[in-house]
Amino acid sequence: MNTPIQSSIEGILSGGLDCWHLEVRNESHMHRVPPGSESHFRVIVVSPSFEGQPRVARHRQINTLLAELLAGPVHALAVEAVTPAQWEQNGGPALTAPACRGGTGL
Repeated sequence: MNTPIQSSIEGILSGGLDCWHLEVRNESHMHRVPPGSESHFRVIVVSPSFEGQPRVARHRQINTLLAELLAGPVHALAVEAVTPAQWEQNGGPALTAPACRGGTGL
């Protein structure tokens, strides 16, 4: 079930990019945050609009679209932005989230 911020991310990205595939995962539960938090997300975006763009330009494009959320409730965003050819070559999702170490405890 999508949460409000997760749904906002999906709407913004699908409206701002020609997405062939879009996954937005709320990974907040894997971090040291209160239950039900919406602060840590992972997005996988497959779009032909990324053709010819370096990785950093793709990430900037996504960060620009999500600037308002990144300035507010979203604390962390992991991004995989690939072209359809790269998606097929890699066999689908390539990102796996490392285990959270719990932060500094401050």
